[in-house]
Amino acid sequence: MKRSEINKIMKDAVEFIEKMNFKLPPFVYWSPEDWKTKGKEYNEIRDNMLGWDITDFGYGDYDKIGLLMITLRNGNFNDKKYVKPYAEKLLIVQEEQITPYHFHWSKMEDIINRGGGNLMVQVYNSTEDEQFDMENPVTLHIDGYEYQTEPGSIIRIKPGESISISSGMYHKFWGEKGTGMILLGEVSKVNDDRVDNRFYEKTGRFPEIDEDEAPLHLLGNEYPPAE
Repeated sequence: MKRSEINKIMKDAVEFIEKMNFKLPPFVYWSPEDWKTKGKEYNEIRDNMLGWDITDFGYGDYDKIGLLMITLRNGNFNDKKYVKPYAEKLLIVQEEQITPYHFHWSKMEDIINRGGGNLMVQVYNSTEDEQFDMENPVTLHIDGYEYQTEPGSIIRIKPGESISISSGMYHKFWGEKGTGMILLGEVSKVNDDRVDNRFYEKTGRFPEIDEDEAPLHLLGNEYPPAE
């Protein structure tokens, strides 16, 4: 991805989030220059990759296959001084913009439609060899309602609704055409996308960046160490 594209995505995201009347923490707005002044007292942000996370999943077409996330809080798999057993993210999904099939070995998550359009989620159980389970029904929890559905079912999540995604459940999601951009919340167990994602097809999680202009804000995997 070009840095100019990432900068524009960030600007558009802030505008949309403000329109949706959601307030972001201060560190989301820090510039690279601001980060040079932040000492070890801000290591929780660095170590747990809080802040911006924008990816095209290695496909080179963000509007078609891509996702914007802002990690607001998180624990840590490996560093026990971070005791939070939970994480929270904000996500923005465009109409027909796909997040590819994947599951998490450890993380369980609730995906919450905070407003805007409708989210479409397709689900499968995974087999022991990490393929789609085409035989067994998928047990879903939708806002306190438990039911079973066929493998490959597509569930529509409207504003205010949510879906629970258990570990090992393949899921793919996108914005329903004609319903508008979506603001999602994610509440989950501790999140580490470096080690806890199993994509069904070969996928790049973090983008390679063409530095065609200076960054507006740093991504969560770009923070400089504290001096």
